[in-house]
Amino acid sequence: MKGNGYGMKAMVAATWFAASTVAQLDPIVIKGSKFFYKTNGTEFFMKGIAYQQGFAGNGSTSTISGDASYIDPLANATACARDIPYLQQLQTNTIRTYAIDPTQDHSECMRMLTDAGIYVISDLGEPLTSITSDSPEWNAALYARYIAVVDSLANYTNTLGFFAGNEVSNAPNNTAASAFVKAAVRDMKKYIEQKKYRPIGVGYATNDDDTRTELANYFNCGPAEESIDFWGYNIYSWCGESSYAESKYEARTQEFSSYNVPVFFAEYGCNKVSPRPFDEVRALFGVNMTKVWSGGIVYMYFQETNEYGLVSIGSDDRATTLPDFTSLSSQIAQVTPTGPNSASYTPTNSPQACPTINSTWQAVTKLPPTPNTASCDCMVSNLTCTARSGLSDDDLQSQFDYICNPNLGNNCGGILANASTGNYGAWSMCDATQRLSWAFNQYYLNQTATNTRNTNPCDFSGQARRITPRPASSCAAVVSQAGAAGTGSVTNAPTPTGGTSGSGRTSSSSGAAGIVGVPAFDFGILKLAVYVTSAIMVGAGLLLL
Repeated sequence: MKGNGYGMKAMVAATWFAASTVAQLDPIVIKGSKFFYKTNGTEFFMKGIAYQQGFAGNGSTSTISGDASYIDPLANATACARDIPYLQQLQTNTIRTYAIDPTQDHSECMRMLTDAGIYVISDLGEPLTSITSDSPEWNAALYARYIAVVDSLANYTNTLGFFAGNEVSNAPNNTAASAFVKAAVRDMKKYIEQKKYRPIGVGYATNDDDTRTELANYFNCGPAEESIDFWGYNIYSWCGESSYAESKYEARTQEFSSYNVPVFFAEYGCNKVSPRPFDEVRALFGVNMTKVWSGGIVYMYFQETNEYGLVSIGSDDRATTLPDFTSLSSQIAQVTPTGPNSASYTPTNSPQACPTINSTWQAVTKLPPTPNTASCDCMVSNLTCTARSGLSDDDLQSQFDYICNPNLGNNCGGILANASTGNYGAWSMCDATQRLSWAFNQYYLNQTATNTRNTNPCDFSGQARRITPRPASSCAAVVSQAGAAGTGSVTNAPTPTGGTSGSGRTSSSSGAAGIVGVPAFDFGILKLAVYVTSAIMVGAGLLLL
């Protein structure tokens, strides 16, 4: 890992330089429940379009499909040059991207978007590295991925904000996953502050279901440093020639009238009627809704198999507008939303009350710990029995299923993460091999102390090995605070001195114990190594404990 240090530093420096040389667009700032242009204080309303080819939105982005590939829409300057004129025809001032590659150069597309007056709001995850519904985690690998995206876009003044998750909690039985997303919100806000970037909002995009009220309240309640800066709402209830009342827009507007951060439609545009008439545009940007809503983002620019496209891209890479494009163009041309100037606007709304645990809400207010790879390295250095490196995904899962069986003792308390009780093991944020090593060692210690007949308690079918503990002196505090069972709270994190161990992604495999999270495990070690290295190089960003 150290051998890549110079190249990674050069990439980060080049990204910063490219961003600093792009023309400046007046940053969008947040005051109360509204967005404003920073310089003149005019209220900002999103006239947005989702812009990412080959990426399923409309409620399909929160689960892993097994396909790691995606097309970074901000890294293809040729495509940006082709599409921006069409975006301008639709008076677009915002695009939403669902997954970008932080190792790519985005300067050309961001420059062209800046010249066109278009802002970007980007999701922080990607298909195989994001917080999932059924087996949520907040670990070092996810942290490294998320801050890498922040670093790649933060210096562009047309970066409007980031989504820490999209429809992660989408049913009453997975609402506990929201605690992990809210932890990501907390840590990204802290990271942006620590890096001394300009204020950039971090929010969440939710779906429209029966838990909408609890979700909105949960992400808005509690300390400001833990809560969202804005709330995106994916809503497809206005279909065809509906109305303000029939579509439930009126009910949703009333519900969010007391919200104290900006709310907007992160996706909208029902396609049950084709071509879409987009009658909802006049309602969204009309006087009834602009008091509460800051506009919205139409799903979606590219025509895909789900048939939400405004534009079709042919085999020759040429763009052809579709009937939905014509409809939206006609409707958007008729709206001119207005609001108060920032100087004359005084926010009056307050944060929402946190929801209580019940049959439809399972997340407590206590959040998972901030990932810290140096702490995890300290833990492993203090063990005698550890998992061998390079274990396959199946081997990891099989061993977790075995070692975490309560019949074998409490081997996994230090790596469990239960958002319904607020019990988070000190090592629940470590990578899969590190967590398995902890569990192996707990079993080993128990067996050597109580079962003399077990002559080889550190074998596990040849997938574990005995080592001599060599903890650094700087590790004493973190190991002590975590405690022998690994269930304590670590507040004194050591400083990394080199490479890091955090790598992988969350999984929704059959062995994952639902909302408890263990024995969920991580993948993609080689791919994610670049993100983790970046996290170290850009300033010890993993040290937020």
